[in-house]
Amino acid sequence: MEIPFAESYKIKMVEPIYRSAREQRQQWIKDARYNLFNLRSEQVYIDLLTDSGTGAMSHNQWAALMTGDESYAGSSSYYNLKNAIQELLGFEHFLPTHQGRAAENVLFSVWVKKGNVVPGNSHFDTTKGHIEFRDASAIDCTIDEAFDTGSQHPFKGNLDLLKLEEVYKNHHREEIPMVIVTLTCNTSGGQPVSMHNLREVHKMSNKYGIPVVFDSARFAENAWFIKEREPGYADKSIRQIVTEMFSYADVMTMSSKKDGIVNIGGFIAMRDKELFKQSSVFNIMYEGFNTYGGMAGRDMNALAVGLHEVTTEHYLETRIRQVEFLGNKLLTWGIPIQNPIGGHAVFIDAKHFLEYVPKEEFVAQTLAIELYLEAGVRGVEVGTLLADRDPHTKENRYPKLEMLRLAIPRRTYTNNHMEVVAVALKNIYDRRDSIRHGYKIVSEAPIMRHFSVELGPVIA
Repeated sequence: MEIPFAESYKIKMVEPIYRSAREQRQQWIKDARYNLFNLRSEQVYIDLLTDSGTGAMSHNQWAALMTGDESYAGSSSYYNLKNAIQELLGFEHFLPTHQGRAAENVLFSVWVKKGNVVPGNSHFDTTKGHIEFRDASAIDCTIDEAFDTGSQHPFKGNLDLLKLEEVYKNHHREEIPMVIVTLTCNTSGGQPVSMHNLREVHKMSNKYGIPVVFDSARFAENAWFIKEREPGYADKSIRQIVTEMFSYADVMTMSSKKDGIVNIGGFIAMRDKELFKQSSVFNIMYEGFNTYGGMAGRDMNALAVGLHEVTTEHYLETRIRQVEFLGNKLLTWGIPIQNPIGGHAVFIDAKHFLEYVPKEEFVAQTLAIELYLEAGVRGVEVGTLLADRDPHTKENRYPKLEMLRLAIPRRTYTNNHMEVVAVALKNIYDRRDSIRHGYKIVSEAPIMRHFSVELGPVIA
C-alpha cells in the first residue's frame, strides 16, 4: 500500500476558535452592516478572508524574532533581510516597508503621474487604487482564457502580448511608467504566469523602454506551478526557478504577509541605483529610515527566514495540496470554481452559483454572507464591490468574473476545517435556487470601498 501524503510540519501551539449558532451570526452580520470586514475575529469560526499576515510562523522564525536588532539605523536585521533578498531574488537595492500597499505607494510616488496608463494582468485592488488615486489608468491585459472559469489553461495569469503591445503602440513612452506583472494573479483566481510569458513580456518591454515590475506577493507559489506545469522545469529546483523568474524584472514590490510567511512587512527591490535614491525620499517620508522603513528589526529577521522557507519544495507541496484538497471537494459536488485550482485560494464562480441574483445586487457578496450564516466561515468578495466605480462616470464597474475568494492561511488550518467549508458550500448550493436577491449599498467610500462599505438586504 502506498504511504499517504501528510503535512511537512507538526503542530506546536494551538489557538481556540469558537463555533457559534446561526442566530448569533444573523445578528452579528446585521450589526456589521453586511460587510464581513466589520466582523470581530471571535465571531468567525474559520477565517478565509485573506492569506495576508494570517499564517503561522515556524520555530526558526520565532527564534529569529528574539535576536532582532532594533537599532534605528544600520541594524543587523536589515542586513540579514538584504542578504536574503539578494541571494534568493537577485536584487542589489531594497527598501523595507510596513506592507505591500506601502511599497506600491512609495514606488508609484516616484513613477506614476496624472494621465499615465499602467498595463498589467488584472491589477489587484490596492494596486488599481494607488494608480487611480493619482489620476492614472490601469489597463488589464490578461489573456481571455482567464475569464472562462471552466477553461483548464495552466497559466491564466499570463499577459496577452498582443494586448500589451497595443498599449505600448497607442501611448507615448512617457505615458507608460511601467508594466506590472502580478505573481500569482490574485484577481483572476490565484492563477500563475508562465516563465515563457515572463520572458516575452520582459523582451517586449525592453524593446519599448518600459520597466517591468513584479507584484511578488505569491512568487513562490507561482514558481511551484511553473515546476509542475511548464515543460522544461520539472527537474529544476524552486530556487532555480525563482532566480530565472526575477531575472525578467527590473523592480519588485512585495507584501511579505503572503509568501514571506510573516504577519507584517513588505519591501521594494530594484536594480537601478538612481531609482533607489528617488524612492528613498518617499520611503523616509512615508515609512521610516531606509534601514527599517516601517518594520521592526525582529520582523525583518523573521522575514529573512521566511523567504528561505517559502522557496523549499516540501513547504510548497504542503501548501498547494491543502488548497487543492478544498477545491477538489467542491468540484466533486459540481460547485463552480475557477479552474485550474489556484495557489493561495479557491475562487467560487458566484455568477454560476447564484444564477438568479441580479448583478446589481452584488452576487459574490451575497454568497459570502450566505457562507458566513451557514457555518461561520468568512471569505471575501472579488467582484463588483471590489471593482469600485468608474472614476469618470461614477457608475458601478461589473467585472467579467464575480468571485467569492476563500484564501487559506499558511500552516494554520487542518483539512478537517476544509471539510467544514466544503460541506457548508454544498448546503448552500443545494438550496441555491431559493436565493434570488442580494444587497444594496447604504454607504461607501470614494475608493477601495469594499473595505468599509455598508450594505442592506434587498427585500423582494
